[in-house]
Amino acid sequence: MFLDILTKIDDVMYYPILIIVMGVAGLYFTFRTGFVQIRLFKEACRLIMEKPADKEHVSSFQALMVSTASRVGTGNIVGVSTAICLGGPGAVFWMWLMCIIGASSAFVESTLAQIYKRKEEDGGCYGGPAYYIEQALRAPALSIIFCICLIATYAVGFNMLCSYNLQSTFAAYSFYDEKMTPIIVGLILAALVGYCVMGGGKKIVRLTEVVVPFMGLFYVAISLIVILFHITNIPHMFALIFSDAFNFKAIFGGVSGSCMIYGIKRGLYSNEAGVGSAPNASASAMVTHPVKQGLVQTVSVYIDTMLLCTATALMCLSSGAEISAEVSGTPYVQNAISTVFGAIGPVFITLAMTLFAFTTLLGNLYYVDNALIYMNGKKKPSDLFMRCFYVACVLVIFVGATIPMDAAWATADITMGLMTIINLPCCFILFETARRALGDYEKQLGAGKNPQFHAKDIGLDEKKLSFWQ
Repeated sequence: MFLDILTKIDDVMYYPILIIVMGVAGLYFTFRTGFVQIRLFKEACRLIMEKPADKEHVSSFQALMVSTASRVGTGNIVGVSTAICLGGPGAVFWMWLMCIIGASSAFVESTLAQIYKRKEEDGGCYGGPAYYIEQALRAPALSIIFCICLIATYAVGFNMLCSYNLQSTFAAYSFYDEKMTPIIVGLILAALVGYCVMGGGKKIVRLTEVVVPFMGLFYVAISLIVILFHITNIPHMFALIFSDAFNFKAIFGGVSGSCMIYGIKRGLYSNEAGVGSAPNASASAMVTHPVKQGLVQTVSVYIDTMLLCTATALMCLSSGAEISAEVSGTPYVQNAISTVFGAIGPVFITLAMTLFAFTTLLGNLYYVDNALIYMNGKKKPSDLFMRCFYVACVLVIFVGATIPMDAAWATADITMGLMTIINLPCCFILFETARRALGDYEKQLGAGKNPQFHAKDIGLDEKKLSFWQ
């Protein structure tokens, strides 16, 4: 009965509520910024490697890697597979579309996070949606609600799902036992994450900066090999994606289970554009102008969906592996990779899932730290509280490995949806501030300058901005 309730809430939240909120906001941001996520893509790529004046501070690249570590995860494998098996191949097209539209939302939320960020005692900076909601909208109560939703999403919903997805990869092996294997995997994963998170946020930054790029590139390379082995299937594969994506009779015949909704759900879960998570990492970057980090975060969305999710989708669909609800999740991907690599294929997917899951869990808890600091009056909670909190998070990771698939996905979808419903309307209200900042950046860039931000240039009072005074 509890699972039925979760499923019904999940269905209503995404159709019609979130599909309207995300669609309207993304299209509005896209057109009002002149397709900034496409127009300034080259500039965004250039900015990734720009270093801060002080090497001790977080760079754009480091902030990008933290947000990408959370975005790039089990959703890039299991999420895509689930969307195709349960929604249909057309889900891939809707993922692509929501990625391009959603990148503009990522730009706006990260730019706002930079404008309204706070200064630390050591000269560093921090911030996120809670801070721009409080400062710009003067709604501290809503900021608290957002932080609660963020904690529920990243400490509970996403971590449970991540743990479940990892243990599900072992179902392909003969030693898998439905009762004992999830418990063993949950215990090992929880212990490893618990050990790492005690090192604090800076350790997470250093770890993800090294692991994420290699992990993603290696996975894409293996996917490309599988696609090339089945190159003759590629025309049929794309025909299948587009014919299913525009089969509106089937879509509107059962909207909640259609390729459109599954594509939107799994695309949002994977790239998190507009959810309000990445701005927490974006605000920590030391840049000379807020728009710089806004542009950098659009690249993170593309890396996640257009590169990693697409790699999974094309590998699976080109392989000719059977599509059915019974193989949704890891089995479909393992079947696809096995067509080229045989018995080694599932082992590689297990390895990739392990690395994806581990970095995702660490990135998730980095965001949670930010929310806890805000709720504690902008101060870091005591060491005792944090240790107790991390113990609770570790227990959640363990529990996640033992729950049913539907419960894991529904919980993650609902908590993520709540964050999005709060964050995107706030970004919509504050959009003019982000748009003026973009105009100021492009004006300076056009004059051959390295853009420098001054609040008064976009009509803001410097005295009300903690970092930019």
